[in-house]
Amino acid sequence: MLSLSNGLTLLRAPLAFLFLLESPAVRILAIALAMLTDSMDGYLARKLRNTSQLGAILDPIMDKFFVFFVLGVFLVEKKLAPWQACSMLSRDFSLCLFALYLGLSKNWNNFQFKSIRWGKITTALQFFILIAVTLSYSISLFIFPLFILFGILVFIELCQTKMSQLL
Repeated sequence: MLSLSNGLTLLRAPLAFLFLLESPAVRILAIALAMLTDSMDGYLARKLRNTSQLGAILDPIMDKFFVFFVLGVFLVEKKLAPWQACSMLSRDFSLCLFALYLGLSKNWNNFQFKSIRWGKITTALQFFILIAVTLSYSISLFIFPLFILFGILVFIELCQTKMSQLL
């Protein structure tokens, strides 16, 4: 059954497609609504006591879809260099490595999926960089290595979460 919070999560997919329009105002609106739905979906799920494993998995998937799609648009428009876009995806690389570990160690079903602090921080920074690129602001090059650092911190936090679930 589709809950209100999962419905808000799913809205991020059509919001990403608004980036096919070259209007900065529409793009800023899409980012703002994506940020709003990202914060509201989890809040409502907890408030209404309607959290689910589906929601815990769906939320980061929709975040990633939105960011990947927008980065793809910015790459095609040459508003970001490939290395900048790749650095913004460092967290996702860490998540894939951790998922590979869970699969190979046959611990996938034993891991309780939930959002993590460094993942949320990375998502927030991604959204702010997307706003800056949309508005054609110059972004300091030191920002992009931060994404790599955050990716490492995500991996460490996931490993710590896994260890605490074993205890």
